[in-house]
Amino acid sequence: MKRIFLLLAVIGLTTLSSCEGDTGPQGPQGPPGIESEVFELQNVNFQLDQNNEYTIFQQLNPVIFDSDNILIYRMSGIINAQTPIWQLIPRTLYLNEGELDYDFDFSRVDFTIYAGGTYNLALTPQFINNQTFRIVIVPGYFSKDSNLDLNDYHAVIDYFNINDTNVKVLNKK
Repeated sequence: MKRIFLLLAVIGLTTLSSCEGDTGPQGPQGPPGIESEVFELQNVNFQLDQNNEYTIFQQLNPVIFDSDNILIYRMSGIINAQTPIWQLIPRTLYLNEGELDYDFDFSRVDFTIYAGGTYNLALTPQFINNQTFRIVIVPGYFSKDSNLDLNDYHAVIDYFNINDTNVKVLNKK
């Protein structure tokens, strides 16, 4: 009886494991778009707008997906010509004159960087003129790794496997 049951079990497993259906049709090609990428604004000046706010406005070309996000880093200094220091914004700087805040907003077609403070920013032109920013496109499918420190520019670049040796400059004349 045990041998008959074993024989039936082997025949049943062989029959069921060899069933395979037809391969389905190829799915449609997804839309072209940006994966992770980095851009730069070099030596830009904040402009005082009609609302008495200092801003930098820039269009994105190409546009990003609705689900994508961006991170913006301000070059706060350099160690040497090959080693800039990047700080994630929003950021508050505590100066002798008062507090200076950098912030931004974005859409899929553009972004604006803001500088505001508790004092007249014209008193510290070194913080509103000749500024350099890196803009990192973060794909919408990204699910944040709890070990990824978004404040660390190099960790973000490594995580998204971005080659930042030839960054596209957005404000090239």
